[in-house]
Amino acid sequence: MKTSQKRSIILAAEIIHSMLHQHLLSERIIHLKPSATLKMAQLARDYKAMGRDVISLSLGEPDFDTPEHIKTFAKQALDDGYTKYTPVAGLPELREAICTKLQRDNALNYTPDQILVSNGAKQSISNLCNALLNPGDEIILFAPYWVSYYDIAQLVGARVVSIHATVDQDFKVSPQQLAQAITHKTKMLLFSSPCNPTGSVYSRKELAAFVEVLKEHPNIIIVSDEIYEYINFSKQHASIASFDEVYPQTVTVNGFSKGFAMTGWRLGYMAGPSWLIKACANNQGQCTSGANAFGQKAAAQALLADMGPTERMRQAFKKRRDLVIELLSQIDGMQCNEPQGAFYIFPNITAIYGKTDGTELIRNSEDFCKYILEEAHVALVPGSAFGNDDCFRLSYAASDQILQTAIRRIKTAVEKLK
Repeated sequence: MKTSQKRSIILAAEIIHSMLHQHLLSERIIHLKPSATLKMAQLARDYKAMGRDVISLSLGEPDFDTPEHIKTFAKQALDDGYTKYTPVAGLPELREAICTKLQRDNALNYTPDQILVSNGAKQSISNLCNALLNPGDEIILFAPYWVSYYDIAQLVGARVVSIHATVDQDFKVSPQQLAQAITHKTKMLLFSSPCNPTGSVYSRKELAAFVEVLKEHPNIIIVSDEIYEYINFSKQHASIASFDEVYPQTVTVNGFSKGFAMTGWRLGYMAGPSWLIKACANNQGQCTSGANAFGQKAAAQALLADMGPTERMRQAFKKRRDLVIELLSQIDGMQCNEPQGAFYIFPNITAIYGKTDGTELIRNSEDFCKYILEEAHVALVPGSAFGNDDCFRLSYAASDQILQTAIRRIKTAVEKLK
């Protein structure tokens, strides 16, 4: 029997076996959707493997390499024997460095027992949802929101309450909307600034307006995801935990993936009230234990070392933002705001809905992204995954040349729609 025939038989057997055992899976896993960003990135890789010239603008990953001095720190840590298990909460020197960073950059006073280092900021958010939310509890999300917020909350049985902001609002929720969304079941508020997927940044004045609402609800835990802090084009980053009125009920989540181009290192952290940090550490201890040793050692030094490479990345992203907005503005039917952070554009494309190339009808953001992938060979992420079906997300974490080529292809494809 030929090898190809054997593979076909094995594949067929695997499909049958899989179908017969689907009923063994838990309901929460059956209903858990795969990450839309990871799904689109994998689809782009699959197309490339088939020989298609696909440009992927789907993943939120800096195209820069980790700065050399941080890699040197890690190599030294390996040579020094940092290859063993670490404390669940993180190496003491990293937690100390995080405290120093929070005081220096955010005017936040924390002690090491108020810090938990995790395997990426995503795990920090998962720890918080597991530690705080019971089935039926309500969690408020500012929409558009990062794809995993919704599904992590649903995985623990919480009820998601989304507050929607449009491109005309600069994708920023108002304090009035927040006040109207709060009920006696509200347990947590989760938002990001700078925001993924919109790049919008809440100013200190805007956060102060939220504080006026939230200080009346001390049992609501505020979770501020600030992973894009260093990719901020506005005057200054503002942390809601810096307001004394809500400091005791606020958790700040951050990490090293974006500002230090350390996505594959899987290092994130949270800072908050010690009682909650202890509970999250207990959850993490039963799931993954502590993050990797040599990475933590390097991260501790990175926080206190030269920030020049991070600043150069920020400047490069700002130039790319301006380039992408200029190019997208030349495409009929796309409405863009001017994001003040992160490395995403979230154009409104409702003016394109209802159009067709004679074969494909564009009814929603998923139709649009599917059409662009097939017709233009550019991978984007539908806005529906972020709680806003009027838009799509484009990551400009790519070179000027790649961005120009990709948007030229998108423009050509859109022009075929009538």
